[in-house]
Formats: sequence, structure tokens, C-alpha cells
Amino acid sequence: MAIPSGEQLAAPYDTVVRDRMESVKRDQVVGRLWSKDHRLWKPDPAEITNRLGWLSLAEDMSAHLPELKDLSETARTEGIRDVVLLGMGGSSLGPEVFRASFGTQKGAPRLWVLDSTVPGWIRRVSTSIHPAHTLFLVASKSGGTIEVLSLFAHFWKLVAGTKGNRGGQQFIAITDPGTGLEKMAREYCFRQIFTNPPDIGGRYSVLSLFGLVPAALLRLDISRLLQRAGAMAVRCRERRAIQDNPGAYLGTAMGALAQAGRDKVTVLASSPIDTFGLWAEQLLAESTGKETRGIVPVAQEPVLSPAQYGSDRFFVYLRLKGANNQTLDRQVQALVRAGHPVLTFALRDRYDLAAEFFRWEYATAVAGHLLGIQPFDQPNVQESKDNTRRVLDGYQTAGRLPEPVVSSPKDAVVGLSGKVQVGSYVAILAYTTPTKLFEAAIRRLRKALVQQHHVTTTFGYGPRYLHSTGQLHKGGPASGIFLELVDRMTPDLTIPAQQFSFGVLAKAQATGDLESLQAHGRPVIRVTLGADPVATVDAIAHRVRPAPSRPHRSFISRGVPDEGWSR
Repeated sequence: MAIPSGEQLAAPYDTVVRDRMESVKRDQVVGRLWSKDHRLWKPDPAEITNRLGWLSLAEDMSAHLPELKDLSETARTEGIRDVVLLGMGGSSLGPEVFRASFGTQKGAPRLWVLDSTVPGWIRRVSTSIHPAHTLFLVASKSGGTIEVLSLFAHFWKLVAGTKGNRGGQQFIAITDPGTGLEKMAREYCFRQIFTNPPDIGGRYSVLSLFGLVPAALLRLDISRLLQRAGAMAVRCRERRAIQDNPGAYLGTAMGALAQAGRDKVTVLASSPIDTFGLWAEQLLAESTGKETRGIVPVAQEPVLSPAQYGSDRFFVYLRLKGANNQTLDRQVQALVRAGHPVLTFALRDRYDLAAEFFRWEYATAVAGHLLGIQPFDQPNVQESKDNTRRVLDGYQTAGRLPEPVVSSPKDAVVGLSGKVQVGSYVAILAYTTPTKLFEAAIRRLRKALVQQHHVTTTFGYGPRYLHSTGQLHKGGPASGIFLELVDRMTPDLTIPAQQFSFGVLAKAQATGDLESLQAHGRPVIRVTLGADPVATVDAIAHRVRPAPSRPHRSFISRGVPDEGWSR
């Protein structure tokens, strides 16, 4: 079946991609990928042959449908009001897409995705739930992630101190077989332990139990999700014509255009599904950002006029049928008319997200082959973890954290402007609590940077980004410029049975990553957010480019995010 109109590139980019399509066909990439031939990427099978289980998840997960349905029904009959997911990276971003895209279904609990060590964020979730009527999903592939274990310690103590609690019956583990988390779950008498197939990497796990357990608690139709993913998997088996294989074509386009200088894959999406870009961001960044190569994924960046963009962009538009798409349609049409490469994927409804998950996973594997990298390992992720541990050890010995050089908003703009060049991207890394006002300020800053410098911008919350784009930052092309925004972390929050608090842990993670970036020769600037994070971000944005007059700060610097707001 031919790919519908909009899912193929127009001239002159079709020629660039067609040349690479011939090599994909000649190298039998599709057949070898399905046969799990590790030589598509590297001679050494390590972290390849045991990372390809995602190819058959649409079929394999059907065996879990009864227990997922039972869990959903049990949560309903027990009056569970909230579900809090404690996870990082691939364990959290897939569920976040489900949460944000589908919302809270009738009769379903609210889902909170907590992938932070920032005390303000943890406190917000803690005070927004009723602990005795909450299920906690403790999700970690390795079973030893410091963030997840610290969050568990906090919520275990919170539950234990709440009248009417049921102890371990309020906790569910999702992990690989034989991990420390599995052992701990048995010791604490968790309600249930979901052991995921071990041959799936975290960023490829959205269609596994890591994504499906929270989706089931949201009362989504898991069977329909798997059917949509399975239908896309069938299409991705097409070997004769790469243009008829959705995953192979997207992967070939990403790889070919990246090699031609358009390595900034900018994901545009209809408003109800725009968190898909965050998931695609971690998939592409962690998979391709290594050996000084890689694709720079861009999510949730403000859409501007075509003239504001450099010649390093490749746009992919996920258009949801029935959404309010008029403005975005016009913007995408303007990009096409201006000569930018654009692909458009039409989604019939939100369940088609499952098909897109598989398409992009498959495409990333194909792009990795074209780029000559191994898309299933993450060599630089451990580096920041080790740096964090070293900083924490120093804190426990000396009683204080290192004090990196901090820039004022004015100096930060001077530093950023002096580093920007053609092909750069500015990564904004924020260790703070999300609010709508703060994210609006970040959008203003990103818009100002693009307009003034025609540069690509990305944004990530710390420590979430350490488990996603952090790999690209250190291992990818040396085109990144990094702006680290760090909260005061007050009031702080203790971690039970630890000598350091959540605030200390978050600051240690920020400092460890800063030192890692510096060790790789990446330009990085730190700014302290201070008492008013929105005002600090606006101060940076206003110095990048004079901004129109805005209401006085006192009228817009305070606000309460919506219930369930978790990103």
C-alpha cells in the first residue's frame, strides 16, 4: 500500500532521499532488521541483540491483556483516585504522552508522572493526592535508578503516615526480571510486580508494560493500542519499495537529510498530542547522539515564519483529525512553500499514537544504520550518573556542594550570543518546578533566540533530560550551547534514610551534568532562577531581543497550575 500524500518529501529533497533508499534496499536493511541482524549497526552484538524485543511487542503484549484489564477494574472498584508514576526517561515519557493526549477518562483516576528530584515538584504531587487512595507505580528497567528509589522512599513514608493506608498494596513495580527493584517489591509486599521482557531498552518500551500498565489505569483500550501498533508493524515489513514502508521511509529521510546538513528534526503536532514530541525527542537523541554524530530532535518549539529558520531543519507534522488545526496547517503550508522539507502524518484519532510509536522506533533504527551508529546503547548517560555520585560523595564528606560559576541574565545573553553560529542549537535545561507561567516564559525565550539568531532551540527539565537528550548533549555533534537554569530548591524536602535531601540531589545532578558538558568541551552557562523564575527567564529573553511591553510582573508571576499538571 502506497504511503498517502504528505508522507513523502517533495523536490528537491526526494532526490536526496531516493539515493539513500537504494542503499537501504541494496543492503537489505528491512529484512535484516526483522531478523535482528546486529551487523546492520556494529560487528559487536553487545547491547544490540538483547535490545530488539520491541519489534514484536504488538503481538507479545496481547498475553497481558487479561491482567491489565483486571488491574484497571480493581482500581475502579477500590476507589483509586490517583496514580503516581515514579520513573525516569523511557519509563516516564511514554506514559506522559498517554496522560496528556487522552486526559482523564470517565471513571479513571488521575495520572501524575513524576520524573523529578526537584523538591517543589515532589511536594506539589504529594499535597495534591490523597495518599490512602493512590496507587504508586515504581518503574525502572535497571531497578536501581537513584531518582526512582528516592521517590519511593518519600512516598512510602507518606503513605505509612496516612490513616487508612494499605501499605505495600498501594505500590506496583514495573521492572526487568531479577533487578533490585523486584527484590525490594517482594520485601515490601507490593500489590503486584510486572516483569517486562528484558530485551527492550527503556526508550523503546512505551508499547511494553512500562507504557501499558499506566495506560490501563487510565482506562484506555489496550487492545486497540496494540492493534494500531501491530498494523504499523505489518506495513514496516515491506521490503520491495522503501517508499511503501512507513518506518523505513522516515528513517531513510532522517538519515539522508542529516547527512546533507538538515539534522534538526522538528516535530510539529496538533495541540492534543503535542507531548508526542517529548517522547520522540528522547528516542532520537539517546539513540543517535553518539560518536560526535546524531540527529537533534526539537519538540514543542514555537512555530515561526519560514524565514526565521536556518537551512538545518527537517519538519515532521503529526496532524490529528478533528483537532483545531487551522493555524498549524497554515504554518506548515508556509514552510512547504518556502522550500523546507516537510512530512505530514495523518492520525485518525489518539489511538494512532501507538502506530506512530512503532513507526518512529523503526525509523530510528534505520537512521542509525545510515549514520553508522549503534542506536541501542547510551555510553554517556552513565557518565552524568557517575558525576552526580561523585558530587554527592563530596557533599557527604565536606558538607557542601561545589559552587560553579553563575552568570547574570545579561552575561548569559552575551555568552550565548558569542557562541552561536550556523548550525548551532541552544539547549535550555531547567531544574525547577513546572508551571504554565514558567513554560510560557520559556516559549518566549525560545522564540527570541530563533528570531534573533535563526538558531534551533530545545528545552528539557532536569533531571528528566539526563535520561533522554543528555546522551546527545555529550556524545552527539559539538553544535550545542547549553543554558542551565537552577532553582533555589527551597523549601527543601528530606529523603528518608539518606544523608542528602532532594534539593541537594537535584543540585548535584545539575552540577554533575555541567561538569560532564565542560569535560566534553561543550559551552555551558548557569543562571540561578532566584525567587521569581518567570522573571529571570523573561530577563534573559528581553536581552536577547527587545520584547513588546508586558503587564507588570506582580500581575503575572503568580499562578496555580491545573490539577494533574505534571510537566
